Amino acid sequence: MKKLRILIYAAIMVFVLSAFKRDGVVTIFMIGDSTMANKSLKNGNLERGWGMALPCYFDDGIRVDNHAVNGRSSKSFIDEGRWQKVVEKIKPGDYVFIQFGHNDEKPKPDRHTEPGSTFDENLRKFVRETRDKGGIPVLFNCVVRRNFMKEAPKNDDDEALRNTTGMTKGQKPEDEGDILVDTHGDYRIAPMNVAKEMGVAFVDANKITHDLEQGLGREDSKKLHMWFYPGEEPSVPKGRQDNTHYNVYGAHVVARLLADAVTKEVPALKRHLLNYDISVASNGVGDYFSVQEAVDKAPEGKKTTIQLFPGEWEKPNIPEGKKVKFILRDGAKWKE
Repeated sequence: MKKLRILIYAAIMVFVLSAFKRDGVVTIFMIGDSTMANKSLKNGNLERGWGMALPCYFDDGIRVDNHAVNGRSSKSFIDEGRWQKVVEKIKPGDYVFIQFGHNDEKPKPDRHTEPGSTFDENLRKFVRETRDKGGIPVLFNCVVRRNFMKEAPKNDDDEALRNTTGMTKGQKPEDEGDILVDTHGDYRIAPMNVAKEMGVAFVDANKITHDLEQGLGREDSKKLHMWFYPGEEPSVPKGRQDNTHYNVYGAHVVARLLADAVTKEVPALKRHLLNYDISVASNGVGDYFSVQEAVDKAPEGKKTTIQLFPGEWEKPNIPEGKKVKFILRDGAKWKE
C-alpha cells in the first residue's frame, strides 16, 4: 500500500511539474545549518557554506534560495518560525533541500533532538509540508567534520574540534591519526531512514564528504576548511583551526560534488547541471570577485571556462599561453 501511495504521488508530481514549470524558473529552497548557509563577506571573511556556492553549478533555470542559518537544528529552525517562512514561499515544482544534524546533536534544550525520535519527526514534517505545497523534498544527511582524532571528542564546540593555536606548520597532535573518525553517529543514519520510509530522494552527503576528506588525508583536508595558522590568512590574523566549516575552496569542492550527486537522485535537475572551471561573482558565491583574478589563477596550457554572474565586468588582460573561455550568465555583460 505504501509503495502504491508513493507511485501515485510520483505521477502527480510529474503532472505538477509539466503544468507549472514548463517555461519558468524552478526554485531550490535550502534549509539547514552553518555548513550550508550563506556567510557575511565582512572584513574579507573566507568562510562559505556549500549552499552559498551551489548557484555556480546550476544554470539560470534554477534559482537557489538559501535559508540555512548558523547554529540551527531541525528543532530551532522550526521553533524560530524559519520553516514557516519557507513553506509560505514554496510553489508547485519547487525543491526543498533539507540538511540538519550538526546542531541536533548538541545538548542545549533549544536545539537538541533524538535520532529515531524527535529528529526523524522534524524531518517528516519538512517532507510532508513541502509536498502539501506541491514541492519536492530532497533529504541530505550531515557533512562530516574533519576529525582525525583516535575517537570522536566529547566537545560541544562546532567551531573547532581542537585548539592548536601556537602549533607550527606540519606539527601533528599526539592523539591525531590518519583515519577520519565519525562524529555524527545515528544523526547521519536518520535522514536515510526517513527517506526510505517516505519515498524521498536522498543524498548521502556524509559518505561523499567522508570519502573526499579521507582521500585528501590528514593534512590536505585542512585546505577545505577555515584552518589557518597564526599569520597565514589576513582575515584571521590569530589563526583559526575550524574542522567543520568550509572556506571558499572547500565550499566549491563540496557544492560541485553534491550538485552532481543530487542530479543522479533527481534526474529532472540534470539538464540544469553546470561544471565550469571557475566562477566570478560580486556577491561572494563564486570562486573570485574579479575576472582578472580568475584569469590569473587559471592554469597555463589548459583550456579554462570562466562563468560570470550578473553584473558589468572589466575585460581582463589574458597572458599569452592561457586558454580562457568566458560564459556570461543572464544579466552579465562586459563594461564598454
